[in-house]
Amino acid sequence: MSGVVKVKVCGITQLEDAQLAVDLGAWAVGFVFWTKSPRYISPVRAEEIVSRLPGDLTAIGVFVNATVDEIHETVVRVGLSHVQLHGEESSSMYHELQYPIIRSVPVSAENVSILVDRVPKNVTVLLDAHDPVQRGGTGRRLDWTVASQVAATRDVILAGGLNAKNIREAVRVVKPYGLDVSSGVEFRPGRKSDQKLRAFFEGVFRP
Repeated sequence: MSGVVKVKVCGITQLEDAQLAVDLGAWAVGFVFWTKSPRYISPVRAEEIVSRLPGDLTAIGVFVNATVDEIHETVVRVGLSHVQLHGEESSSMYHELQYPIIRSVPVSAENVSILVDRVPKNVTVLLDAHDPVQRGGTGRRLDWTVASQVAATRDVILAGGLNAKNIREAVRVVKPYGLDVSSGVEFRPGRKSDQKLRAFFEGVFRP
């Protein structure tokens, strides 16, 4: 990894949270289009938010086992630039989706190398704590030593239990290409805390 680490603030449901993330230096904001998530947002609402954000901001849609047609419809409607796959999607989607893709990989010491090797090099890997029910946003930390081994071989986005108190160590140990934060900067699911968000970015950019 070279340069400044990129930060994605995920689980956005409110315009003011997205605007603060942008002001603090976020590379991207993420919208969860999985109805079972406590951070679910409708495409209509996400479109309203994206339309009022800077045009150079990366808007990412998080999907869990959606079809190619469903993803395409949401991407076009909302104005997304990236697609994040967080379920058991077929590897054929890597070819069927004509957008930059982020593939979430649940981390455990036993499975990570096998799962990461299945992801094409042109697809960005996001490492998250393993949770087949919540699919992310659990606030649980993964094994950073395992994550660092993956980050040494390819660009990865680190997620899972990141917050202002541990972000400096996370960056030092893992050396990721990017960071994905959600629950660690919230006061409740889907609503970001100004104080926590500011402290998180302070930890990233002023170590």
